[in-house]
Amino acid sequence: MTALNHVPSLLTRAGSVSALTLAVVGGTLVAPGLTSDAQAATHGTKALKIAASKKGSPYGYGAAGPHRFDCSGLTLYSFKRTGKKLPRTAAQQYNKTRHISASKRSRGDLVFFRSGRSVYHVGIYAGKGKIWHAPKRGTVVRLEKIWTKSVSYGRVR
Repeated sequence: MTALNHVPSLLTRAGSVSALTLAVVGGTLVAPGLTSDAQAATHGTKALKIAASKKGSPYGYGAAGPHRFDCSGLTLYSFKRTGKKLPRTAAQQYNKTRHISASKRSRGDLVFFRSGRSVYHVGIYAGKGKIWHAPKRGTVVRLEKIWTKSVSYGRVR
């Protein structure tokens, strides 16, 4: 299916006045305010995919990839690949993110595990109560259910 096949539905969504601004550039339909699926993906969802691609990579204390990771090393690596900078440790990453409630969390947000006021672990929210993370020595990067209610959520800006 070519981009031109989508013109009728775009005209309906764009309205008659804005339809005049539609253009085909290099075989791609361009319309102000409309983006492709790739352009619409957030840094968080891109970072989530990168973390998932590291499934099975071994845990390494202080490791930030590309083949071994600790928890904050995985989040640092994943967001760095999307063009976003994060500090090195889970606690520093918590301080750098915009804090959000559990009801506002979405795929690609960071999940911070707490003991009292201290942040001791971080993963990337995958949806349905699960995270991608590098758990601890002797384990590998994996998808796992959030096992405690002592968590906070942060969105990378």
